[in-house]
Formats: sequence, structure tokens, C-alpha cells
Amino acid sequence: MSRSPLMKERWTITFDHELKNRVREEARKLRVYPVQLLETMVRERLNPFGFQSIRDSIAYLNSIRQKSREKSNESFLAELAKWQKS
Repeated sequence: MSRSPLMKERWTITFDHELKNRVREEARKLRVYPVQLLETMVRERLNPFGFQSIRDSIAYLNSIRQKSREKSNESFLAELAKWQKS
């Protein structure tokens, strides 16, 4: 028995023309589709957890590693001790 293909839901959102043009311009600058830009904006706004809204995970990890290299061992241990007390 063959399955019928899943129908993709289509949404239609009406926008102010100035806002629509602005979204298109920003999407063109970022080299993404306007829908992808809108999805990203909604995700960032409604997402309670910051780690899920990271676009470039490699750059994020590199920045964390750089920050950890700049921190001394004593300050790291002091931060851990303070965290354990709370």
C-alpha cells in the first residue's frame, strides 16, 4: 500500500511593505532567504535557552576556548569555589 506524500503547511503572513522591504534587504546582506531570517528572529526571541540559538558553533567554541586561555588557574578555581558555596 503506497503512502500519500505529506503535505507541507503553507503560511501566509501579510506585512507592511516597508517592513517587507527591510527584511528582504537584511536577508540579502546576510545572504540567506527572507524566510530563514524571519525564522531566526523568531527563534532568538522565543528561545529561553541561549545555547540553542548559536548559528556558528565552531566560532562559538573558539571564543570560549580563547576566554578560558585568558583566565588564570587561580581565578578559575576561585570561581568554582564560589559556585560550590551558592
